Amino acid sequence: MRLDFIPEPLNRLKNPPKQLNFIGDTSLLSLPKIAVVGSRKASVYTKECVTALCAALKSANVCVVSGGAIGVDIAAHKAAMPRTIGIFASGLDTIYPSQNKVAINEIYTKALALSEYDEGEPPLAYRFLERNRIVVGLCEALVVAQADLKSGSMQSARLANELKIPVYVLPQRMGESDGTNFLLANKKAELIDDYHKFASLFGEIKEQEKTSDEILKFCKNGVSLDEVLAKFGDIIYEYELEGLVEISNLRVKSVL
Repeated sequence: MRLDFIPEPLNRLKNPPKQLNFIGDTSLLSLPKIAVVGSRKASVYTKECVTALCAALKSANVCVVSGGAIGVDIAAHKAAMPRTIGIFASGLDTIYPSQNKVAINEIYTKALALSEYDEGEPPLAYRFLERNRIVVGLCEALVVAQADLKSGSMQSARLANELKIPVYVLPQRMGESDGTNFLLANKKAELIDDYHKFASLFGEIKEQEKTSDEILKFCKNGVSLDEVLAKFGDIIYEYELEGLVEISNLRVKSVL
């Protein structure tokens, strides 16, 4: 199906799409929207951070927009489901990349998929950059989770800077995400150091939604650190930094 309008934020692009085809829930277009993009070869740490960030955005009733690619994109979609919009570089009858077939089908059935391309049009290389401008232009802010200096994510950051759309990055070690570290060092992006605080800039996190977080539920009555690490990984240390859990004597307990 085709939208009978072009969302207003896209009109700030030099070349807004002439049409947008869709599958799914168009009511998501009325929510605050944050783009989350980054490397296809994202580290485990980055994907864990993206999962926590997008879960916080979801709890604030903010919609996460990304491009459906492997790595950062699909991690963002999964964590934000069903409050997520996928922007695709082919007709919506083509699922690409095939590795993400299950998650993309979930976007189709539970969230929203958009494409400016008609059915039968393949995902040609230049169309990914064209897709990226829609991801950026549709949103109130852009989060670049991890990126090399020469990458599509950095081109997205440059476009956001040109459009005066705020750009944010995640904390990264030197040598592991030169692109985001460059943005931060050159004051072209701000650092996210608290997921819920960031989410609250764009939406309201209700207390009951905070406590529905799977990790917080798991740790509600106290559990061994080894169990938490086995189930959720190092992301538990991010929760500790945010004051959501306490770690003491190799045990973890939610503080909410």
